[in-house]
Amino acid sequence: MAADKKPPSPTTDTCPLCHGTGWKPVEEAGVRHVVRCDCVAESRLARLWATARIPPQYQHCDFQNFATNIYPQQPAYNQSLQQAKLIAERFAEECPVNVDCGLLLMGAPGVGKTHLAVAILRRLLQKGLEALFCDFQDLLKQIQNSYNPVAQTTEMQLLEPILTAPILLLDDLGSIKPSLWVLDTVGYVINQRYNHKRTTLITTNYPDLPTTSRDAHGNVFREDTLAQRIGERMRSRLYEMCRVVDIQADDFRRRIKQAQYRFP
Repeated sequence: MAADKKPPSPTTDTCPLCHGTGWKPVEEAGVRHVVRCDCVAESRLARLWATARIPPQYQHCDFQNFATNIYPQQPAYNQSLQQAKLIAERFAEECPVNVDCGLLLMGAPGVGKTHLAVAILRRLLQKGLEALFCDFQDLLKQIQNSYNPVAQTTEMQLLEPILTAPILLLDDLGSIKPSLWVLDTVGYVINQRYNHKRTTLITTNYPDLPTTSRDAHGNVFREDTLAQRIGERMRSRLYEMCRVVDIQADDFRRRIKQAQYRFP
């Protein structure tokens, strides 16, 4: 599948080349024989894409449409984006043979962390690898709902694919305030994947070092670090599990929105 094509959709139509057998006739040097039909690979890719659970919002994301020259007045931001893209592309190219850890993409909201992570998943799906997208906040909400007596699923049923996926994208880690229950859940997921040496991609808005920001009223406040959101022990574990990709840039979505208001 080309990088700029839409993800495939499963189909029940019979292939006109192989008529549903998975083998198509070909003739080479006057000799007729059969080879695997293209529809076999396309069908597998469609199944892999469906089970990856990538939200529609991100299904267009690939390396080709990841912009790296969007800050004309701040070349350092462009360099950070270019470096992050190179690392992500190299990871996707070498996975799974030459990869011994995952990636932890850190940066402010709107700098393209999820875009790059999904671009990696997309490339790995094209290679026939199984992968899974998981929104951290949505996972915790689903687990909480499973405690309802009338719920049709249990906590372990929800966690099982997260724990066992060969390649997992855990998006927006730390987005929920760190209660003891949240810390326990984070710890369980990370430890299980660490113990079984499963590749994990993670995005987070929280840095390693403390930073300050201003609210809408101009008041300065100190933002949490990732360790404060998931616990020092789990942050330490991630040092072993993932290579850090720190993207230094502004919120591109906000810049686009401001431009739209400025130039209707």
